[in-house]
Amino acid sequence: MMRVNLLPHRAEKRRARQIQFAALSIISVVLGALLVGFVHGYFSNRISYQERRNEYLKQETAKLDKQIAEIKKLREETQSLLERKNVVENLQSTRSDVVHLLDQMLRILPEGVYLKTLRQTGTKINISGYAQTNARISTLMRAIENSPWLSSPSLGVIQASSANGARVSEFTLTFNLLSQNKDAATGTPAKPAGAKG
Repeated sequence: MMRVNLLPHRAEKRRARQIQFAALSIISVVLGALLVGFVHGYFSNRISYQERRNEYLKQETAKLDKQIAEIKKLREETQSLLERKNVVENLQSTRSDVVHLLDQMLRILPEGVYLKTLRQTGTKINISGYAQTNARISTLMRAIENSPWLSSPSLGVIQASSANGARVSEFTLTFNLLSQNKDAATGTPAKPAGAKG
């Protein structure tokens, strides 16, 4: 006896393919979702790690900035202290210069020469005054040249004038006060190269 299949086999095959397609689609969607979730989690984790590193670097940078500000402040204070120390050392090394200057002026000032002003700028001394004659000014210049503490006299201005009814020569004169670099043998300041005396 012969059997004939009258069932709609094409419809069943189509339904089976649809079920298979739906199952594969669901599996693909689930796998895609898992893959996206894994990738998202991985990159979220990396971003979070990098953000923590960035935050740590910011904190360390803030600490370093604070330390740099403190170092800068300490350097400024150190520089200020060094400047004060240099000023004190300079004053200490030159404090006897004024004494020597006044002592030398008393010793070398010839009779008949009168000083109006005596001004010191560093080692340069400016004096102005009156002299009874021009020869007395020359004597003063020679005395400055021969002094162990003074050097390089230079006459600025000399002009005839009158003081207390007497005719005098008014003058201005500049010279140098030698530094405290003393000659070990004599205890007197060393004359600079080219200075006479």
